[in-house]
Amino acid sequence: MGNDCIFCKIVKGELPCSKLYEDEMFLAFLDLYPVKKGHALVIPKEHYETIFDVPENVLEKYLSVIKKVAVAVKKGTDAKGINLAQANHKAANQAIPHIHFHVIPRDEGDGLGSWPQGKYEDREMDEFREKIAEHI
Repeated sequence: MGNDCIFCKIVKGELPCSKLYEDEMFLAFLDLYPVKKGHALVIPKEHYETIFDVPENVLEKYLSVIKKVAVAVKKGTDAKGINLAQANHKAANQAIPHIHFHVIPRDEGDGLGSWPQGKYEDREMDEFREKIAEHI
């Protein structure tokens, strides 16, 4: 576990949290600074900085827990929808370097927009597809 990692401190019981779910591998709790009330975080108990660091077998189990928490958040808040958000590295606005998924309840007209969208120039989409596909 990371020595200064706030999520590792929560896992170790050094910091409190408003726990929603816990098993031997994962913990889910309400975000202290919610985008919307009911906003939850789901973390693995073991310290992994980004999605790139998490073993495949852990990711499979992680997704199952995320779904369980998303269902509970949606039902518990009477939300009409759910956003799942996860950032990797500082450039993507990852504030805490311990992988975490945000489960955010949503309602129509809640004032939470989506990311701005752009568009590709001529042949640009094919260029990006080729550059990305060669790494899959």
